[in-house]
Amino acid sequence: MSSSKVAIVILNFNGKKHLETFLPYVLRTTYKEAKLIIADNGSTDDSLSFLATTYPNITCLKRDTNEGFAGGYNWALSLIDADYFVLLNSDVKVQPNWLEPMVSLLDSNNNIAACQPKILSYANPSCFEYAGASGGWIDALGYPFSRGRIFDVCEKDNGQYNDASPIFWATGASLFIRSKCYKEMGGLDESFFAHQEEIDLCWRLHNAGYQIMSCPDSVVYHVGGGTLPRGGRKVFLNFRNNLLMLGKNLPISELLWKIPARFCLDAISAWKGVFQGDFSFFYAIVKAHMSVIAIWTKQLFLHRKKGGISTKKAMKTIPGVYNGSIILLYFMKKQTKFSEIISGKNA
Repeated sequence: MSSSKVAIVILNFNGKKHLETFLPYVLRTTYKEAKLIIADNGSTDDSLSFLATTYPNITCLKRDTNEGFAGGYNWALSLIDADYFVLLNSDVKVQPNWLEPMVSLLDSNNNIAACQPKILSYANPSCFEYAGASGGWIDALGYPFSRGRIFDVCEKDNGQYNDASPIFWATGASLFIRSKCYKEMGGLDESFFAHQEEIDLCWRLHNAGYQIMSCPDSVVYHVGGGTLPRGGRKVFLNFRNNLLMLGKNLPISELLWKIPARFCLDAISAWKGVFQGDFSFFYAIVKAHMSVIAIWTKQLFLHRKKGGISTKKAMKTIPGVYNGSIILLYFMKKQTKFSEIISGKNA
């Protein structure tokens, strides 16, 4: 495949409806050195026939099986030659000039590995969207949140987070990343399948000495899923992958107390589901914990070496980390805004 400065890669799985709606916006992109690729992740709908008929000039990569977000992108990006990759969800409406600010930002500093645009809600454009808002943060116990979104509460966008600033993680809904850095890290962790794999990738980039930035001069609109449904595979993957991410990236001095603390907090959340009559939520968390214990036990007995960067930084030294607990502030003190939780000196 011919080289380009920017490769916009949309991973598709049975997403004909989104392709019909949102591809026309992507095709209006004004940045001239960008190439669009659709990577089909084993779709069983008529996505491919639609693309072949309606957009015969768009490059399509095809595989027979769905290997999830992580496996799908690792496969597709291994076949693409570009300076920068854009991992773009199929349900994102972009503006014509959305790429220029992000290209300019990464061009300005080789130490910036990745960035994300400001993500607003497609259904309610005056508000931030759940998946990333204006840049991802994480608290001391590993709970992710965003500038503009705390748990299920999305703020109205009044320009309060319009500064390009260091963040902990950039959303996989619209992730702009230096291809060199993606490959250096070995890509996304395919064992995650889906959910929080981009946070893990960004954490590894921080440990390797790179920066992640928000780029709110670029604005996109995401349909997204909003709040995850209670119970089911999504909840299982989120709880499992979050613990696996902590196990991979925390230094041993933090790992020894944060993992037990997280198991306890997860258990409280699970039992809360029981008291509310939501047994599927309880079961999903129990299943996640059992899976994590099985994975870690297997790694211990096989003495498997973990790939990637061996240096693991203390969380408090990484930009985009809140050194307190958002659980406490959100549920106990009812603080629902990023600006309420992050003081000026910490932001």
